[in-house]
Amino acid sequence: MKPLVLVSILILVFGAVSERLKRSPLTPPMVFVAVGLAAGAGLLGSFGEYDGFELTRVLAELTLILVLFTDASRILVKDLRQSYHLPLRLLAIGMPLSVALGAALSLVSFPQLSLGAALVLAAILVPTDAALGQSVVSSPSVPARIRQALNVESGLNDGLALPFVVVFAAIATMADDSPTSLVGFALAQVTLGPLAGAAVGYLGGRAVTHSVERKWMDHSFEQLSALALAFLSFLVAEMIGGNGFIAAFVSGMTLGNTAPRIGPVLQEFAETEGQLLSLVTFLCVGAHLAWPMLGEPTVAMWLYAIASLTVVRMLPVAISLIGTKLRPMSFVFLGWFGPRGLASVLFAFLVLEQDVPGHETILQVVVLTVILSVFAHGATAWPSSKVYARKCDAERARAPEEWVEVPELSPRISYRG
Repeated sequence: MKPLVLVSILILVFGAVSERLKRSPLTPPMVFVAVGLAAGAGLLGSFGEYDGFELTRVLAELTLILVLFTDASRILVKDLRQSYHLPLRLLAIGMPLSVALGAALSLVSFPQLSLGAALVLAAILVPTDAALGQSVVSSPSVPARIRQALNVESGLNDGLALPFVVVFAAIATMADDSPTSLVGFALAQVTLGPLAGAAVGYLGGRAVTHSVERKWMDHSFEQLSALALAFLSFLVAEMIGGNGFIAAFVSGMTLGNTAPRIGPVLQEFAETEGQLLSLVTFLCVGAHLAWPMLGEPTVAMWLYAIASLTVVRMLPVAISLIGTKLRPMSFVFLGWFGPRGLASVLFAFLVLEQDVPGHETILQVVVLTVILSVFAHGATAWPSSKVYARKCDAERARAPEEWVEVPELSPRISYRG
């Protein structure tokens, strides 16, 4: 009961001042992680008699299914055609370079990891969570083109990174197996999952739309149906040997582009439920993952975590933006705001389940990086956005590229209330 009491009090207390805290360096994930750390340290007494590690894993899985599904449903192909330029560069150039650079650094920092395990670690830490720096993607003073680049990148890169995590994990765990076995497993994961997701998203979206148009379904069940499709796509893919998380991502994108009536309803529903799941998961991450590991990381792990949030992210982003005519300050701004969030934690759990060699090191580095990101990006989001927006506005006449008009896409799940 005590964890539920603590969560309830936290939500009430933070919610009471959430509007005033919007323009401050303090974010809900920072508070929930900090309280989780205090609980893990025993400062709040006993935190419940249950398997906290397993609870964290289950919460992370549920949250990621919902986040992947809703993020993908927000990205409309017709809008991307008009505002694809910067996100495409970040995803098609910056993301692979980040994986390559992160893997190379992994091999140097952790000689015990194989090439496959190093690639796994790098791919796990590629997805970004723009909601951890919500002020950046929600501030109207920041040029829309910059906000949208981070928003679209964050909405797509977790789903795009997942197949690479799956394939690299297979390479790391099946090094002694036949190439046929490896190829068969990888193909099943990255083909059956999307097929199941596309089928569930399309057919389910059509069925719900048909029912709503004939006024057979009320608004509350329209919301619940959209949520059910997210989990149904996951379960169907797992039943046929595909990857359920990839299926959830593809299902959301299919639904958002073929049943546009349901998309806003799903996003409205997920804004609250997704935020609650995310914050409770952050609390559990602090208590059951971060606190037990804070005394264990080596110097190499700390250095890798810091490098992952800086050079491994910022250098590939800068390379990907060459030729865009953006100002250097935009290179730095886009490079810095690549927060690592719950997607990375969940991907690390997947690696544990597949028993990838070196998974203990991978989990420690991932958790350390995510915790650093929660506080570093959360604390710098509002002041940095304010400074950047002021400079962009002052140089608007000389730096028009930042102000190119793009369609406004809805942001992903917010932690700002």
